Amino acid sequence: MFSEGQLIFAAFFIIAFIILMIWSYQKDLKIHKKYYKNTFIIIIAIFLIIAIFTLITFSLH
Repeated sequence: MFSEGQLIFAAFFIIAFIILMIWSYQKDLKIHKKYYKNTFIIIIAIFLIIAIFTLITFSLH
């Protein structure tokens, strides 16, 4: 299906991509802590809203 060269390229690409993503995230960690604190509250609220609407929808049928 894939040649050996394509598989080697894909492996190196995935490894390089993961390393660059980790490096970039660690570089921006101070900014994330400053601007994105308490985002878990918003995620929980969205999850609860979806759960409530789902329960209401299934209870009406």
